[in-house]
Order: sequence, then structure tokens, then C-alpha cells
Amino acid sequence: MTTPQLPNLEILPLTLMVLHENHDRQRTLPLVDKLRAQGILRNPPIVMPLADGTGRYMVLDGANRVTALEEMEFPHIVVQVVQPDDPNIQLETWNHVVWATDADELLERIRDVAGLKLMPIERGSNKRDDMDCLPVEIQLADGRTYLTCTTKEGLRLAAYLHGIVDAYKDKSFLDRTMQTDVAYFKEVYSDLAALFIYPRFEVSFVLDLAGQGHVLPTGLTRFTVSPRALHLNYPLHELSSGKTLEYKTAYLHHWVQERIKHKNVRYYAEATFLYDE
Repeated sequence: MTTPQLPNLEILPLTLMVLHENHDRQRTLPLVDKLRAQGILRNPPIVMPLADGTGRYMVLDGANRVTALEEMEFPHIVVQVVQPDDPNIQLETWNHVVWATDADELLERIRDVAGLKLMPIERGSNKRDDMDCLPVEIQLADGRTYLTCTTKEGLRLAAYLHGIVDAYKDKSFLDRTMQTDVAYFKEVYSDLAALFIYPRFEVSFVLDLAGQGHVLPTGLTRFTVSPRALHLNYPLHELSSGKTLEYKTAYLHHWVQERIKHKNVRYYAEATFLYDE
């Protein structure tokens, strides 16, 4: 098997970073303390250039790391840059399993979302495939199933998805899952309420959405990238210094070459589980 090229690592201004989903501020503040204590950026965020000619980059993975360094007033960040046409980039959507809330009260909160209507459907029907919109399927634990959708227009779609997620994210417990059948969870959660099945998005659509300033709710998108740069452990003082971007870029290149020379860079072709995260 041929070893792929090294991931494309670059130093970029933090001001060029654009989030495509809400970040979790509760995770950002502890991360600031962790970064200060360790003095390294362990895993570089993954970013993709926007296609609008602004020179900005959408953050695919690492929103909390980006916002933590912004909180620390860093001028630059080291990132892994990938391209929109890269065949090794996949975008999946997380579904949400929700528990510890009353199903009927949950439905009422969903009905209160502006511009949203619930349509009862038969479980397992192909109604989703017949709709020219982005549907969300809601499977209740008692067997009732509903469908709702909105147009693909950016602002309305973002508000629609935020309205649905806001109906349960602070009023119940949730986990992200790839499962599509609520029955799978009946033996897992004694107080299971519902499974929300979200639509799949195209990478270009999410790029356009982010470029217009519309963010998705946190915990919906799941980007997978191959190859992935992990355990870089890049020194934060090189990012926080007042040296020029040109100097920092040259230093990054030298830093990577030194690690290659000393055989510190390893490629794993097989699926790998890490036990030190």
C-alpha cells in the first residue's frame, strides 16, 4: 500500500476562521485552562476554504479549539487544510436520541417552532423521499412517528433546525447516534422519549451556509477526513508570538521536517483506536 502524502498543515490568521455550527462555550473555557497548562495544541483543527473569494475557511472539526485560542487572543492557529473536492472527505449527519422528558410536552414544544408543522406518518414509510425539502423525522418511543420539513433556503433552514434542537437540548438528555430506529434504545433508556433523524447535507451546502453567516445547531454534522493529522503537539508559544505569518509558516515547515527526519511521524493504514484521548 502506498503511503499517502502528509496532511496539509498551515498557519493561518484566526480572523479567517468561520464556524459552521454553534460551539459549546461550556467546553471552551475549560479548554483554555488546559491549553495554558499544557502549552501545546495537540490536534490541529480541520478547515476548508470557502468558495466566496473572501479567503476565509470553514472549520469542519475543532470549533472549540478555535474559539479557545480566540479567547486567549492568539493571532494565528495551525490547521489542517482540506479541499471541497477531496474524495476522502465525507459528511454524515448525527441523529439525536432524547430521554428524560415527557413525549407529549416535547411534541408541544416542537409545534411551537415558528413555521413548523408536524405530519403524522407510518413508521418505515418512504414519505421522506417524496418531499422536495429537508425533512426531520421524529420517532416517539410509543410508536408514533412524525415528519416535518422546511425549504433549503439558508436562513429559514438554520432557524428551523435550531428551533427543533432548542425544544429538547436544555430540557432533557440527548446523545448523538447513527441509529435510525428508536426501538434500538428501548432497553438502553428506561425513560426514552424520542429519536430525531436529521437530513443529510452536501458539503457545498454547508460551505455556502457558513459563508452567509448561518450556523447549524451543535452536534449535527460529522466530517470524516483521511488522512488526518493527530497528536501534532505544536508549541503554543510559536502561535502566540508577534512574529510575522511568513516566519511562522517557515518555522512550521522546518518543525515538521525535523520530526520526519527523527522518525517521529507515523502513518497507520488500518483503523485505529486511541486510548489516551
